Amino acid sequence: MNHSSRLILAFTLLAPMTVLAHKAWLLPSATVVSKDQWVTVDAAVSNDLFYFNHNPMRTENLSITAPDGSAVMALNAHIGQYRSVFDLQASQNGTYRIAVVNGGLSASWEEGGQPKRWRGSAELFAMDVPAKAEKLQVTQSSGRIETFVTAGAPDTKALQPSGIGLELVPVTHPNDLYAGETARFKFQIDGQPAADLGVTLIAGGSRYRDQAEELHLRTDAKGLLTVAWPHAGMYWLSTSLEDDKGLHEPATARRVSYVATLEVLNQ
Repeated sequence: MNHSSRLILAFTLLAPMTVLAHKAWLLPSATVVSKDQWVTVDAAVSNDLFYFNHNPMRTENLSITAPDGSAVMALNAHIGQYRSVFDLQASQNGTYRIAVVNGGLSASWEEGGQPKRWRGSAELFAMDVPAKAEKLQVTQSSGRIETFVTAGAPDTKALQPSGIGLELVPVTHPNDLYAGETARFKFQIDGQPAADLGVTLIAGGSRYRDQAEELHLRTDAKGLLTVAWPHAGMYWLSTSLEDDKGLHEPATARRVSYVATLEVLNQ
């Protein structure tokens, strides 16, 4: 692999982490369907929710988990100028988890008194970063962007946490959300409760509002988040944290993020 190819791969791995000033999202055409129905999913990075006006999301790291826990292939995938698109046929009863999971490393150091910066995968680190770089600082990054689709009755087999990175664990099922009701989610970081974690919720259609109408909430000591949904619609949920717990050498810090698209229905 030449240097240009490595740079492209590095950007692909870390793109969702570097564009969080914009909003990365997966948007299903429906979140609750009957068995064997088709769902089309848009994947994009934009300034407004859920409006295509910036970049398509790269989906090389897309995974779809079926209700029985098996992996499902995305169908009819296409990358356009402003969005990526793929289809899912919900051939099983239960809940599907659709996620783009990315990770990598970023590094900064000095070379001859000049600052240097690098981003890429752990596999490319040793090839691109000097072994004895001066003032080397390495940060591990990981991000999960996901949404959920249920065929028939909801279940949770596909929603079990991996214990890696920042994850949402349903208390209230993510396809069982209603305006005027309260939902609860548990957040975990590497399998442990993510206490006092700041979470932002924004309703779709922000392009057509003078105010973003953001909800800023925090998890409790057990990582539990309580949300009172003000009205029906598609919502973008986002959270992130930084600490000094890099899990893989030579990283000494980490930056993790989580994003989900949720639909809230009228009762």
